[in-house]
Amino acid sequence: MKLLFDLFPVILFFFSYYKAHLLIAHTPIGQWIDPTQPAHIAATLVATSIAIIASFLQVGWYWMKHKRFEKMHLFSLGIISVLGGLTIYIGDPAFIQWKPTLLNWLFAVILTGSQLLVGKNLIKSMMGAQITLPEPVWNRLNWSWVIFFIISGLANLYVAFYYRTDLDAETRMNFWVSFKLFGLMGLTFVFAIGQAFYLSRHMQHHEEQ
Repeated sequence: MKLLFDLFPVILFFFSYYKAHLLIAHTPIGQWIDPTQPAHIAATLVATSIAIIASFLQVGWYWMKHKRFEKMHLFSLGIISVLGGLTIYIGDPAFIQWKPTLLNWLFAVILTGSQLLVGKNLIKSMMGAQITLPEPVWNRLNWSWVIFFIISGLANLYVAFYYRTDLDAETRMNFWVSFKLFGLMGLTFVFAIGQAFYLSRHMQHHEEQ
């Protein structure tokens, strides 16, 4: 359930992108869209606007329920507000396409900086109350997430700007929108499963000692 809540803006971006023509035709949103724009540009502007609103709602709802902010939500809100705002103002999807990359790389920088500068393993801080692992395993776990976030950011850039450049702009944008939800989520799921197998092996080994 928390995963769906965390992905709330991304899911709304996906559905509003592919249903943008209905939103433009049957809601006041259509008054703000230039009818001469290509369909995928108009859809991107609609989806970006809705995703920004969804991010604000996500942060507000979490605060009302828990009386605190989730840092990941705040990071995502800040990035989508800036890059999404530029996308809407300039009318260029490239800005919003950078958002998953910058968010993943920000997480990589935070994990790296915390480990190297203050000696704090954030993965251990988040999971240490639930499981017990040897310190070298915690360190490997932390660095594996750093590498994963870097690779995820690179994958997003590749799909957004370099994959099948022979195709027309609308087809490539459609593919990126689908990859943003299903591709990146799939990569995260596969990585998390691999982590679970790795941790279970070391948890058993640690208990035997």
